[in-house]
Amino acid sequence: MSKNAETLAALIRDRAGAEPPKLGLILGSGLGHLADAVEGVAIDYADLPGFPHAGVSGHNPKLVIGTLEGQRVAVFGGRAHYYEKGDASVMRLPLEVLKALGAESLILTNAAGSLRPDIPPGNLMMLNDHINFSGSNPLFGEPTDARFVPLSEAHDAAIRAGLAKAAGAEGVELAEGVYCWFSGPSFETPAEIRMAQRWGADAVGMSTVPEVILARFLGLRVAAVSVITNMGAGLSTEAISHEHTKAMAPLGAAKLEKVLRRYLRDLV
Repeated sequence: MSKNAETLAALIRDRAGAEPPKLGLILGSGLGHLADAVEGVAIDYADLPGFPHAGVSGHNPKLVIGTLEGQRVAVFGGRAHYYEKGDASVMRLPLEVLKALGAESLILTNAAGSLRPDIPPGNLMMLNDHINFSGSNPLFGEPTDARFVPLSEAHDAAIRAGLAKAAGAEGVELAEGVYCWFSGPSFETPAEIRMAQRWGADAVGMSTVPEVILARFLGLRVAAVSVITNMGAGLSTEAISHEHTKAMAPLGAAKLEKVLRRYLRDLV
């Protein structure tokens, strides 16, 4: 844990109270509105020295500490991405701060492209595994042996079961599958999509995997859910673009909000 993380955690406690959050939540493209539903204190990333600037439209770069559905949460309204500056560890400090605040688990959300016709745009897919196709890793340069993080059970089975139960209770279809991380920012080619399908991927995206690795490195339990905004290149006639992603994200985001709220209500 870095000294900076401890300093920032102390600053956040001074503003938001000392009670540790039950869990952290990182919101993906088009999902930042959920941070506004938290009853608590919002702190701009710019006021937290060392926090990244989330430079992607559709993200809301602020940390909100407070209560959602009766649970103490820490909601990150946006993330920085590897493709912005070529740094896979860009979210390390925020996750170190989450750990320093006392959280034990983390739920990640993202917008993704589907590789399966039975998971069309507007639907949700919970990650049960991932493929790191980017060639990078957020633990490059970590000097300790803790860098050798086992990932055979990276996506926590208990959290996934809780999310699946919450989805069932809310009548929301929640598929499961493997997410393949491409570096971005350019979208995948049809050939890359065909390759990912043959590798066993069910969805593709430009985030989340670095945070899963960092979370496990820090000892946080983690799970992730994708909002499907498009089909992969070559799998439909739709035009793929970031504007399209932002336009489609709210369709699945409304379902995901129901699932997350029910999950929080059911937490013991």
